[in-house]
Amino acid sequence: MQTTAKKTHGWTQLADGYLSKTPIFQFIIVSLIFPLWGAAASLNDILITQFKTVFELNDASTAFVQSAFYGGYFLIAIPASLIIKKQSYKFAIMTGLIFYIIGCALFFPASSVATYSMFLVAIFAIAIGLSFLETSCDTYSSMLGPKRFSTIRLNISQTLVPLGDIAGILLGKYLIFGTVGNLAEKMANMHGAERIAYGEKMLQLTLRPYKYILVVLIVMLIILAVTPMPRSKATTQAADGGEATEERPSLGETIKYLTHNYRFMKGVGAQFIYAGMQTTVWSFTIRLALELNHHITDSAASTFMVYSYIAWFVGKLFANFIMARFSITGTLTAFSFLGIVSLVITFTVPSMIAVYAAIATSFFFGPEWPTIYTRTLDAVTEKKYTETAGAIIVMSLIGGAIIPAIQGLVSDATTLQFSFIVPAICYAIVTLHFFTEGRYDKKHPEMVQEH
Repeated sequence: MQTTAKKTHGWTQLADGYLSKTPIFQFIIVSLIFPLWGAAASLNDILITQFKTVFELNDASTAFVQSAFYGGYFLIAIPASLIIKKQSYKFAIMTGLIFYIIGCALFFPASSVATYSMFLVAIFAIAIGLSFLETSCDTYSSMLGPKRFSTIRLNISQTLVPLGDIAGILLGKYLIFGTVGNLAEKMANMHGAERIAYGEKMLQLTLRPYKYILVVLIVMLIILAVTPMPRSKATTQAADGGEATEERPSLGETIKYLTHNYRFMKGVGAQFIYAGMQTTVWSFTIRLALELNHHITDSAASTFMVYSYIAWFVGKLFANFIMARFSITGTLTAFSFLGIVSLVITFTVPSMIAVYAAIATSFFFGPEWPTIYTRTLDAVTEKKYTETAGAIIVMSLIGGAIIPAIQGLVSDATTLQFSFIVPAICYAIVTLHFFTEGRYDKKHPEMVQEH
């Protein structure tokens, strides 16, 4: 494999964009970005519960929080990839942090205006920043070292996401819900000016966690700005033996290649389904706990999401251990099948056991996203298309906007608990994806990069 750079900083970049070795400090910096979008995503689950009561929304309407969030991902991913292609991963990550900072700052005027649409604007602005971050960091993490360890690298980085989710939920639990108790019960008998005034007071509480997040974002932006980072881009050696140049195919050429790549498109479809399934389970878990146990408060119900993220974190650690020793696709097929079982219990057992089954589902979520991501990216054998390929995979997060809306409609038409049949069907599709990927590996052993 041709190299394209001297060991200026201790690593050598190869022609396909991967590195001869993993630069540990740079890898840690990139990995520390991952929990930042986890915190934003988990705060959405708190905001959904808050907004439903204050703005008197039905389940379908509350899903617009996720629609604004993941809609931002969908719209910005391709522009982010073009910036990566023209500039660098570092530049795109810094751009994402800046937009994230702007989005958090918008919560301050949103809490004063006190309209649902203004909060959706703030959430959308945050999503723009996160789209830059995920489009950059997911691919960048997988590229920061030898190709054969790309899946393990991204799984390690993704292991930190649950820590951000836990932090987000705890910030929401203590800073937003605080000592309010059950907000729906408190506002049930309020009317007119009294209800409006109390609702505005509750919306002011949403500012608290974003103050702390802003500080962390600014610190990370400064650290990244002063740290030299690898470019990790595919290059072509000049015919005369001159300096290698980065390949920059047109967007049209890239889209044509990717849409004709069956395994890539299949992976994008699986990621779309998975993103929607994960989002919908987490969006409705707090609501399910409140419905099945009328004696618990909003704050107490949010604790179940902490348990979910802990289960997700442990699931990632366990999966990393198993995948390092056995087939990745075999491990993921088993995880996915057990996830189906958990969700069947969630929508069929009429007791708090259903909530605990939903929490157990998060354990099986552990390795899903990063594994689908890296395997889908590996299907792109022409590495000059890597940046846009990564962006399209991130665009599949739009499933997080669509599938929760479908579950919201099912919930309004039937019951909240029965609506968990929607993610159960999604998990069956994801299981089929990993099963077929395993069969592909057996037929093409030369393509397996797992071990």
